Amino acid sequence: MKRIYLLSTKHLEKALWFRDNEDFRVAMNYIAVQAAKHPEVVVIAFVLMSNHCHFVLNGTRRDVIAFITEFKRCYSLYYKKKYGVHEFLRENDVHIEEAADEYEAIEKVIAYVLDNPVAANICSHPSQYPWGTGNVYFNSNVKGAQRIGDLSARARLRILHTECKQLPKEWLIDEYGMILPVNYTNIKYVEQTFKSPRRMSYFLQNSSKAMKRFETTENITSFTDQTVLNCLPDLMRSCFQKTSFTNLNPKEQSECVKQIRYRFSSDATQIARVCGITYEEAARLLDGFTG
Repeated sequence: MKRIYLLSTKHLEKALWFRDNEDFRVAMNYIAVQAAKHPEVVVIAFVLMSNHCHFVLNGTRRDVIAFITEFKRCYSLYYKKKYGVHEFLRENDVHIEEAADEYEAIEKVIAYVLDNPVAANICSHPSQYPWGTGNVYFNSNVKGAQRIGDLSARARLRILHTECKQLPKEWLIDEYGMILPVNYTNIKYVEQTFKSPRRMSYFLQNSSKAMKRFETTENITSFTDQTVLNCLPDLMRSCFQKTSFTNLNPKEQSECVKQIRYRFSSDATQIARVCGITYEEAARLLDGFTG
């Protein structure tokens, strides 16, 4: 029987799912591919974060698992080809939870997912975050640069990173080659569930992610993982005449993580992700080198 499920990948501690915008775009397109290949699964909402993903899908448990498994497989192959990292997501488990069959419970689940980038202080509203469905609801201003059907087979492979023939020709892509989520998301269902933009805003402002953000007294990350990661080589080159964190000695690593915290207001969890170390290692280095 079809149900609504929240699927969440385990947070990567020492690595990033997405190192740059191209990675995000490729993953977005692979979600579109899965939506085209698996019409029995309805995409309700999703968000891609630096080290994890959340999906709200409608379908049988077996079908939604197949959807997320195939998405992970496709993205892992891309990641391996680009970065040389093998079996990147093999150990990245997916937690699956069935949403209660009532509107308010479903509203809370959707709000929880969409509020992730706001909780991470990446943006002030989900509609400002491009890597998910936060900007498709109650929004009539849809901009598509081109129809998929207007692309040649070679251009489709180069731009979309897929040869999938099930992609509808009328689906729109943006100027950067990303298949717009508006093509395959059940926007009508979400809008009917929330009934109005005001009610949706209420749930976003009162989601568990929002409450956690308001209650915390710690510094909140204001730079994305990708921004910090891209700046790291220059930082290490200027401070240590090296370009890899693993090439730094322990004392230099301690100074490096302190520089990251000072320059980017990064916390230990973000430092761990961009440097490829555990949270405990990041915390120890921030406390000072004692070796």
